[in-house]
Amino acid sequence: MQQTRLRGGGASAAPPEGEDMPVVPILYFSDVLCVWAFFAELRIAAVRRTFSDQVGLEFRFCSVFGDVPNKIATSWGTRGGYDGFAAHVRHAAEGFPEVKLHDDLWRGVRPQSSLSPHLFLKAVHLAEQDDKCAAGSFERALGAMRHAFFVDGRDIARLDVQRAVGEAAGAPAAAIQDYLDTGRAHAALSADYKEADVLGVKGSPTLILNQGRQKLYGNVGYRIIEANIQELLREPNPDQASWC
Repeated sequence: MQQTRLRGGGASAAPPEGEDMPVVPILYFSDVLCVWAFFAELRIAAVRRTFSDQVGLEFRFCSVFGDVPNKIATSWGTRGGYDGFAAHVRHAAEGFPEVKLHDDLWRGVRPQSSLSPHLFLKAVHLAEQDDKCAAGSFERALGAMRHAFFVDGRDIARLDVQRAVGEAAGAPAAAIQDYLDTGRAHAALSADYKEADVLGVKGSPTLILNQGRQKLYGNVGYRIIEANIQELLREPNPDQASWC
């Protein structure tokens, strides 16, 4: 998996002259249909601004909404079904006034599965690694896919919607189709899901640091994320246990 170093107006201290800048690797697991992962983009942007090239982010997918009808029936069947879940999502959004969700989210717009957009995005990622599409296409497509669902109210489980999002992000369908036809995208997505299981990822989003020693799951505040990164920058030796 390609590693993407977070960029932005870094505010952290530079290393002494002549020393290499430490880089904290982070595995970032998410489900594209998870509203908490959508909100977490605000915190990831803050990490970019603060730490710049001192953090290396590796994107992974996990399956929370792989079978949406069954998830709603099982978890929300006695609590209003799709309408109840839609109300829950809108209530969660009240804590993020800078984000406006589409009014029809989960009421009229009901993607069947996150597996389909995950597969498409893995194809975009592979194509970018092979220089078959523009640099940065994967991150742009990932953000645009979430925006298409949560803000624009589009069904991102549909291939035509995915292709439109990919085109706008610099990943035309012709550039990525081979990764879908040959099964390479399927293999990469399967590897993500297996890694999530091995690492004990319980939901979306999950940040894994320090070779799996530190897991930040769900609606974790930015200051907690920042403290974990700062501690690893202070003591980057993986054999030294973190005090966080």
